[in-house]
Amino acid sequence: MASSVALVFSVFLALNMAMPTLAATHTVGDTSGWAIGGDYSTWASGLKFRVGDSLVFNYGPGHTVDEVKESDYKSCSTGNSLSTDSSGATTITLKTAGTHYFICAAPSHCQGGMKLAVKVKAKKVSDSAAAPSPAKDSPPSDSDNTKDTPTTSTTTTPTTPTSTTPSTSTSSSTTAAISSAIPGSPIGGAVFIGCWISYLVLRLL
Repeated sequence: MASSVALVFSVFLALNMAMPTLAATHTVGDTSGWAIGGDYSTWASGLKFRVGDSLVFNYGPGHTVDEVKESDYKSCSTGNSLSTDSSGATTITLKTAGTHYFICAAPSHCQGGMKLAVKVKAKKVSDSAAAPSPAKDSPPSDSDNTKDTPTTSTTTTPTTPTSTTPSTSTSSSTTAAISSAIPGSPIGGAVFIGCWISYLVLRLL
């Protein structure tokens, strides 16, 4: 029973490490939406933003969502917006790392609190997802270039056959079996790690 639990736990842990980080969707202001009087600095401080995440702005008529530079964000200037939308439901995908700035371009709305700055971090990449480097071709062996030489027959004396003892190294055979059964993929490598950890646990029990 204990060995089964250890095996399942190890495989689950390895698969969890290999799974890529999924993009998140953040609704700006939560249920309050994008409106005058919102405290969006506090809202953003409790969240983590990564490349690939999306911001959803929900707002009524008379508002906009403008992405601006830092200087225009600080001064609430609306003449040099990088992008603008007034559809009432704006979704913006965060494509680059760094700080992104958003304001409402309606008169006095930015000064009234409709401004948001989010710090975006680079997307996490699992080490196991790195592609393996291609193996280099090995140079031909000198034995491949040697010509066949005639051999002379010699008289050999029969030898007494000796019995061989089968190898008891179970770790090597287990490793080979696991390696041959798992393809070279990120999740396959994670499953191999989990199975190997489980085998070591079983050996210690």
